[in-house]
Amino acid sequence: MVSLKREREIEVDDDDNEDRVPAKIGRGRVIEDRRSRHCPYLDTINRSVLDFDFEKLCSISLSHINVYACLICGKYFQGRGLKSHAYTHSVQFTHHVFLNLHTLKFYCLPDNYEIIDSSLEDITYVLKPTFTKQHIAGLDKQGKLYRAYDGTTYLPGIVGLNNIKANDYANVVLQAFSNVPPLRNYFLEEENYRGIRRPPGDIMFLLVQRFGELMRKLWNPRNFKAHVSPHEMLQAVVLCSKKNFQITKQGDAVDFMTWFLNALHGALGGTKKRSSIIAKAFQGSMRIFSKKLPHPDLTPEEKEALLVTEEYQEQMSESTFLFLTLDLPTAPLYKDEKEQLIIPQVPLFNILGKFNGNTEKEYKTYKENFLKRFQLTKLPPYLVFCIKRFTKNNFFVEKNPTIVNFPITNVDLREYLTEEAQVTEKYTTYDLVANVVHDGKPTEGAYRIHVLHHGTGKWYEMQDLQVTDILPQMITLSEAYIQIWKRQGSDNGTNHHTGV
Repeated sequence: MVSLKREREIEVDDDDNEDRVPAKIGRGRVIEDRRSRHCPYLDTINRSVLDFDFEKLCSISLSHINVYACLICGKYFQGRGLKSHAYTHSVQFTHHVFLNLHTLKFYCLPDNYEIIDSSLEDITYVLKPTFTKQHIAGLDKQGKLYRAYDGTTYLPGIVGLNNIKANDYANVVLQAFSNVPPLRNYFLEEENYRGIRRPPGDIMFLLVQRFGELMRKLWNPRNFKAHVSPHEMLQAVVLCSKKNFQITKQGDAVDFMTWFLNALHGALGGTKKRSSIIAKAFQGSMRIFSKKLPHPDLTPEEKEALLVTEEYQEQMSESTFLFLTLDLPTAPLYKDEKEQLIIPQVPLFNILGKFNGNTEKEYKTYKENFLKRFQLTKLPPYLVFCIKRFTKNNFFVEKNPTIVNFPITNVDLREYLTEEAQVTEKYTTYDLVANVVHDGKPTEGAYRIHVLHHGTGKWYEMQDLQVTDILPQMITLSEAYIQIWKRQGSDNGTNHHTGV
């Protein structure tokens, strides 16, 4: 009698606690609810409406705490107690199967028992994809097409990103970085960055977590649909950049990339002295020779007198970089008779001449003018070029339409290194892996990206949700804005390339 009474008391306590599954407890052992493995409502689950890309908050209370997804209509609700929104929804609409978005456990409401069934594993994998080291190692060695639940076929990694309103400038940068193997491999395994300690109240680590989640969704071979919405990632960008980069307002891809690389580097514990995966992949170094120029209003005698002083002598400094900015020659001022028929063209090696150590360029500040020249001392495994197309003045932004002629493969940068670096640097030849293009007017234009899929060696063009294959010859005809080049021999055997 005593043991029976104690058993009933435990069952009553369990009913009050909504986080536990009611179970019969007797003689020190737990017996799971029989209904857990024989739930009659599993056939009501509608996988076609499930979308876990959006922020995990209750659709009624807008709370992040204890959120459940209804697997019949795809909406999010809070709690599962008697007065909770999920419980009310289950009674009102007879939707019975729910998934806890935090613990990844399935429950049947209003009966409130946990569902244990291996057929639901595909849903938890879409919510939280995981990758083994063996799977990651084989990503660049295969070009297998996968079929999504909705019937469309796709290549993992070559997946469209949803343009919520005007965030294509961020989408192309995220897609470019998702196809840089060392960066991708690092973020596909959450264990790589889970243990990084951040100061209390630091919100920047949210950027790392969201980027890792987005990377795993882009490379998920078992997606329900062949596109991904970067909603949570972009909300983290808006929050961490203090609204400098918005979802609803068109931005500049180079500005976003600059901020994003530095923010990720800092959030991963990187400093000027301490390295991170960002620095290991993209950081090179250069020498900067700068010479101060006398004020142009001075007389020739005064200028000569100043040039002798120590202040106006050439000074050398060492600096690191995550990307190189290439300056385009000025576009022709006048149009021809047929309006813009002539589009100026320039070879890539002409604009790379900025870094040969001999080409001098004048830089103006508010008070002083400097003459600078640059020479590279260390080349990174992945080299990023930003082609400066936009110039801002007091009134408006102008775009330079000059087309840069570049080869897809075998760009040798040895001549831009210092003599000492030419001896130490073993590999100096680069192949293109990503090419971001800006089309249209400076403030209203759209972005698209060309990406090389390492497994198949084919090129693909992505613009928001549209993914099409493209011939390598067509890439060089576009108004390139950002390019990512991979050094040959810098990683283990992923050098399949198709070029012109």
